[in-house]
Amino acid sequence: MLVLFETPAGYAIFKLLDENKLAEVENLYHDFETPEAANKIVKLKHFEKFVDTTEALAATTAAVEGKLCKSLKKILKKYCNELQEQLAVADAKLGNAIKDKLSLSCISNTAIQELMRCIRSQIDSLLAGLPKKEMTAMALGLAHSLSRYKLKFSPDKIDTMIIQAVCLLDDLDKELNNYVMRCREWYGWHFPELGKIVTDNIAFVKIVKIIGTRENTINSDLSDILPEDVEEKVKEAAEISMGTEISEDDILNIQHLCDQVIEISQYRSQLYDYLKARMMAMAPNLTVLVGELVGARLISHAGSLINLAKHPASTVQILGAEKALFRALKTKKDTPKYGLIYHAQLVGQSSTKNKGKMSRMLAAKASLATRIDALGEDGSFDFGAEHKAKLESRLRILEEGNLRRISGTGKAKAKFEKYHTKREYMQYPTAADTTLPSGKRRHSEIEDKKPLIEDITKLDEEIQKKKKKKEMSDDTEDSITQQIIQPEEETTPILKKKKKKIKVEETVGDNTEGSIKVEKEEKAVEIGSEASGEQIKKKKKKKDKQELKIKEEFQEIEETVVPDEENTEKVISEKRKKKKKKSQDE
Repeated sequence: MLVLFETPAGYAIFKLLDENKLAEVENLYHDFETPEAANKIVKLKHFEKFVDTTEALAATTAAVEGKLCKSLKKILKKYCNELQEQLAVADAKLGNAIKDKLSLSCISNTAIQELMRCIRSQIDSLLAGLPKKEMTAMALGLAHSLSRYKLKFSPDKIDTMIIQAVCLLDDLDKELNNYVMRCREWYGWHFPELGKIVTDNIAFVKIVKIIGTRENTINSDLSDILPEDVEEKVKEAAEISMGTEISEDDILNIQHLCDQVIEISQYRSQLYDYLKARMMAMAPNLTVLVGELVGARLISHAGSLINLAKHPASTVQILGAEKALFRALKTKKDTPKYGLIYHAQLVGQSSTKNKGKMSRMLAAKASLATRIDALGEDGSFDFGAEHKAKLESRLRILEEGNLRRISGTGKAKAKFEKYHTKREYMQYPTAADTTLPSGKRRHSEIEDKKPLIEDITKLDEEIQKKKKKKEMSDDTEDSITQQIIQPEEETTPILKKKKKKIKVEETVGDNTEGSIKVEKEEKAVEIGSEASGEQIKKKKKKKDKQELKIKEEFQEIEETVVPDEENTEKVISEKRKKKKKKSQDE
């Protein structure tokens, strides 16, 4: 049995001397404790060394993916000619690839894995011709290159170049505008009509460089820069120009400025092509959706493509409008709907009322596209192209005024229901026909009108109902008054008795003191009777509290009357005693 062992330095093919050792896997490591014992079980047949780290990386990546590389294929064809001999392989996928292409029987199981571990422990002694330092250096270089390959690290993925390029592009645009405005103002003193006829800045600069002074316009050829009709206008305006005369030194300085403008514009176009290529290599889906400039500005504003991928769609939508956002939050007004994404093509095509909706939808798709570009392994722009087509169709529906209906799945065709008009036939009222005007009726018609029998019966029924209600109300009032009068009748005889007793006292006693007391008592009784009358009137208003108030009045009267009777008896007894004494004295 042959054993294929992979090292960072190259491929090694060992011959297994004793195949029975694989049956005892648990005790296999005892046989590899020393280099001498390992050489008795395994013997090196061939070692193929890698030329450099690139070949080592290619072989390792092929082995990781389960593929058969060219160098390994040559080695196996050369040293594994015997078809009956088996080949022990660490990876089962690689064994299947070898079996398919070279028709060699390959084995990969737990026993082979344990054998590989034992060989790795004594690899320095088994590979005698390879020094240890070289092996460690090859292992370190292969580890770095393999990790770089796994992370898909490449120079095209460096986003700092995009950030610097887009910032430089913005600076160049500002400088170009300043230079062109200075050139127009400077040359406008000599030929002011040219600035109104030629609106393109680069064309204006090229014309100034070719013409020089305005007297040379008639002899100069401007067909490469301007169309024929515009060229004729420029030549006509040069003949009747109102500009001032300038010297040749002034024209030379203006032409040097024109050279600078042309060079900067050429470099700007070159830089734009570079930025476009970088964006397509680094973020193809974002570039297809939003555009090169807007995508690059979003990346530069976020700091990197990874940072942009971490942002949610709502942040991507207002990225670049931070001042407006915080101002709106501070003043409690509406927040902005878009930031840098406003300059995208899809948002620019939409109307003002649909710009907010379009920017929100585009930001959602752009955030997904950045995550695919930053973290995905596939470098295609299929996602961006597909979703851009969907957004364009959605924009078309919004611009048409929502005339179409979208079904639940979004794929089925919209069904339009047929509109049926409701026909209502109005009949002409013949009773309204009259020769007289509606406002002026005859007095005789109004007088001749008599009430109908049905109206009379209704009126009689209503009158009878009202009479019954009145009778019922009178009966209830009588019953209430009877209940109120009964306690009055009970109280009156007591008061009469009191008055009789007081009159008896007046006849019996002639003393002045007794008479004064009696008068006071009469007044008290009369006041009590008046108070009782007032309380009875109040009881009529408060029906629920009648009985309680009557009892309280009876108690008050008893308290006032009882002590008066005792006083009268005392007065009478004292008078009798005095009379007896007088009679005895006499």
